[in-house]
Amino acid sequence: MSRLSGRIYQIKATIVGTKPPVWRRLLVPETTTLLQLHDILQAAFGWWNSHLHEYEIDGVPYGTDDGEGWGSPPKSERRTRLGAVAEEGTVFRYVFDFGDNWEHKLVVEKILAAVPGATYQDCIAGRRSCPPEDCGGVWGYTEFLAAIGDPGHPKYDSMFEWVGGAFDPAEFNAGDFTHRLQLGRLVE
Repeated sequence: MSRLSGRIYQIKATIVGTKPPVWRRLLVPETTTLLQLHDILQAAFGWWNSHLHEYEIDGVPYGTDDGEGWGSPPKSERRTRLGAVAEEGTVFRYVFDFGDNWEHKLVVEKILAAVPGATYQDCIAGRRSCPPEDCGGVWGYTEFLAAIGDPGHPKYDSMFEWVGGAFDPAEFNAGDFTHRLQLGRLVE
């Protein structure tokens, strides 16, 4: 977590195509790199950082891979700070797991003045539990919810076993974000 003065970005991140929507509202310093924002998003949603990701801001891709022969590599997210590429009202895209294609719409809702001495990198609101990783994207998540929502569904037992025996799609706890940050999952 960061202590600083300056500008704080309030960002709403929504997983595109989820119904009802799965979203998080974050507070992050303008000095946050896009790589750090990736780790903040991972902590906020409960992803496990086990897949590639990429941003697209004003038509420009940002990421860490080298393009893998699929065209020009993206700009470096390690060196790009949020304050250099986004302002209030900026809407951009973050995709996690190119196989499942978890597309997130990020909106810079407002920019606030930092309160001296306050700690930032926080998840202040959200709705719904994050889909389980590797469930097949939005389409697979819809199928997963249908299976666990119907005790008569042929995959009911296997889906609950797959997610460790419990899953409440309506659950959201902002304190989980702080816990995941304390586990050291955030890039410094």
